[in-house]
Parts: sequence; structure tokens; C-alpha cells
Amino acid sequence: MFKFLVTAEGGLTNTGYIVCIIVGIVLFVLAILFAGKSSEKRKMSTKQLVFCGIAMALAFITSYMKIFEMPWGGSVTLCSMLFIVLIANWYGVKAGIFVGLAYSILQFIQEPFVLSFFQVCCDYFLAFAALGIAGFFARSSYGLVKGYIAAVFARGAFHALGGYLYWMNYMPENFPQSLKSIYPIAYNYSYLLTEGLITVFIISIPAVAKALNQVKRMAL
Repeated sequence: MFKFLVTAEGGLTNTGYIVCIIVGIVLFVLAILFAGKSSEKRKMSTKQLVFCGIAMALAFITSYMKIFEMPWGGSVTLCSMLFIVLIANWYGVKAGIFVGLAYSILQFIQEPFVLSFFQVCCDYFLAFAALGIAGFFARSSYGLVKGYIAAVFARGAFHALGGYLYWMNYMPENFPQSLKSIYPIAYNYSYLLTEGLITVFIISIPAVAKALNQVKRMAL
């Protein structure tokens, strides 16, 4: 069904790249619409558009800054998830989810791999959209830290689900059967929680926390 989008090696065809770019633009526009509706002015804000665009750009750039890369996909990056979480913290859950979806298209274009449509949903669309749940904690004390931690666990749940449903079928024949029940969880959370700990440490530094609060006041 999707042969015109995906190559035999699991990558994207030229048509696939074009479709992903178009879908990413549409999702980004929807994110701005939701962000505008959740603002005090109740309309689309150019300022929100700018901040969402900058956040996505910074997330994409820092996703290339890999501290450590896992052998079967996934890596510890320089706080790349934080920038999507910030949008959710500033503009709400809906905006965070749609910006996460738009960002997932960029991730898919950056490192595409397709086993099935649902696997792509687990590893890209749902995983990065899940970062938007950080918005639920925006009004609580230490809301950014709480939201970020919740977002990391939510993203990991979808990666682990994809691991159980698809990736375990590609493990070597000598892979220990006793580890199959825990391997997708251990594998995915090993790099996500490592990046999470690094990011929480950084944003908990008083000077960084103060700077982020100043940026938040500018963004609202």
C-alpha cells in the first residue's frame, strides 16, 4: 500500500520525503492554531508562531548533537526533547502534541526506517506527540520538571510498544528468550532516562531555570 513512499530497505522514496514535508507543515500550522486558541488573546499569534518554529528548529538541531548513540536506534542528545516540552509548558497540551507531531515528521525524514505503518506511528508520530502531555503539569509547582519527566516516560512507552510488536522479531536467533519480556523497556528507557537525567540537572541549575522563566514570559 505504501510502496510508493517506502524503499525496499525501509527508507523513504522521493515521494515519501515530499509527503512527509507536506504533512509536517500542515501539523505545524495546526499546532499554531491550537496555541493561539489557548492564549489570552484567543487568536493566532505571530509571536507564538515564531517561538514554536524556533523550538522545533532547536530540537532538530540538538537531535544531531548526540552524546551517545544506541546500536538499534535511539540516542542521548543534547536536550532535544526539552524544546518540544517547553511548547507544551507554555501553550498547553494540544499545542505540545501538534508541535510534537510536526517534529516527528522531521525526525522521520532525518532517520527513516519503516517496518509497518503502525511501527512508524509508535517510533515517530505517537512517541514525539506524547511529549505534549508535559502541558498537564504547567500550572503546578516545578511544572516544567514534572512535565518533562512525564513526557520522557510517555515517549518511552510508545517506543517500547513498537519494540514488543515489531523489533523483537529482528533480534538474532541466539538472543536470550528470557530477556524478551524486558528488553524493549530496558533498551528504550536506557537512553531516554539518561538524557532525561542530564536535562533535568541542567534545567534545575538556578541560572538556567531563571533564564527559562524569562523566555517563558516573553513567549506568553
